[in-house]
Amino acid sequence: MKTNLKAWVWLTTLLSLFIIIGVFLSPEKPKEYPAYVSESPSPSGIKALYTFLENEGASIQRWSFSPDRLPAAESDQLLIMVEPFSIPEQEEMKAYENFMRAGNTILLLKDNPKGMFDTKTFLLGEGLDNPLIRDGKGNTYQTDILSDVRLETTDQDTILLDDGDGTIAYSSPMGKGQLIVSTSPAWAMNGNILDSDHLPLVLTLLESGGADRKTILVDEYLHGGESEASLTTLYPQWLLIIILQLLILTALWLWMRGKRFGDILLPREETVRFSDERIKALSAWYLKGRQYKESLVIQAEYVRVLFQERWGIPTNKEWSELDEPLERRLTTVSKKEIDSFLTGIRAELEKERISKQEYVLWSKRIELFRKEVEDR
Repeated sequence: MKTNLKAWVWLTTLLSLFIIIGVFLSPEKPKEYPAYVSESPSPSGIKALYTFLENEGASIQRWSFSPDRLPAAESDQLLIMVEPFSIPEQEEMKAYENFMRAGNTILLLKDNPKGMFDTKTFLLGEGLDNPLIRDGKGNTYQTDILSDVRLETTDQDTILLDDGDGTIAYSSPMGKGQLIVSTSPAWAMNGNILDSDHLPLVLTLLESGGADRKTILVDEYLHGGESEASLTTLYPQWLLIIILQLLILTALWLWMRGKRFGDILLPREETVRFSDERIKALSAWYLKGRQYKESLVIQAEYVRVLFQERWGIPTNKEWSELDEPLERRLTTVSKKEIDSFLTGIRAELEKERISKQEYVLWSKRIELFRKEVEDR
C-alpha cells in the first residue's frame, strides 16, 4: 500500500509539473484571421475600412446572423458583403432578396460574383496593366489591383465603374431597394486600401449605396459567423491541458484498478454462428472465386430443406409445384410475390453463370423467404 501511494504521489507531481511548464513555456501564437473579415487587422482583413467608417460617424455594425433574421420591413439599411466564402443556399438567397425588396441595399464585393443574385460575368484575357477606371460622372481613378472578370449589364442597370474592357461595378433595382455589385473586393483590404485610388473607389461604391444616410451592416455570416467558434477558441489553453491530463489520469487509475472495458462474454448466438473459421474460409473462397451460381444453389437447397422440415414439402418437388403449398402457409406473402419468386429462382438456377448483381439480388430474396419460414 505504501509503495502504491508513493508511486501515485510521484506521478501526480510529475504531471503537475508538466502542466505548469507547458502552460508557461508554450509560445502564444498570433491569432489567425480569415481574409476579408471586419475584425481582422492583418493585411487581408477589412478592419481599416470598418474603423474609418466608424470614426466618420457612420452607424455601422457587424451582422453575424442568418439572412432570415434581417428586417423584412422597409428600414433603409445597407448590407455590405465582402468576398463571401461560399454562395448561400437558395432559401438564404431568397431572404437576401426579400431584404432588398423591402427598401434596403446590398453592396456585394466579390472577385467573381457569378451565381449570386443572377449576376452574369465574363472573363478577360491577359494584358491588364494599371488601367484607368471611370465612374458615372466621368472621373478617372488609378488602381494597381483589378480583377480579370467583368460584369454583364441590362438596360435596367446603372454602370458605376468601368474601364476599356467592361463594367467593374453596377447597381440594379430590386423592388424598393437595390443591388450593387463590384468585382474588386481587394480594394477594401487593409494592405491595399491606401494604395493608388482604392479608398476613393470604395467610397464611391458606398456613396452609391447611400452609406451616408443609412445604417451599415457588414455581413460576417458568410464568413462563418457565430458557427466559427471551436473548442480552442471557447476555452483557454491551460484549461484544455488540465482536462487532457485528468482524462489520462482517469484512464491510468481505471487500468490500475483492473477495470474492463466492454463485454466480457460474447453472446452465444454470435459465437455459434460466426466463430467457425472453416465457414468463413469457405465463404471467402466462393466470393473470391466468383462461384456465385454454386453459392446460390446451396442457399436454395437450404430453403428447400426448411420447407421439408417445417411443412413436410418434399425436396424432390420442382419449384413450379410449390406455389400451392406455399400460398397456404405463407399468409403474409402475396400470391404474386410467391409466383414471381418461384419463376425467377427456377430461371436463375438453370443458368450456367450468374453475375454478382444477380447473386446479391437473389440472395436477399432467398433470405427473406428463409426468415418467413423460420418465423412460422
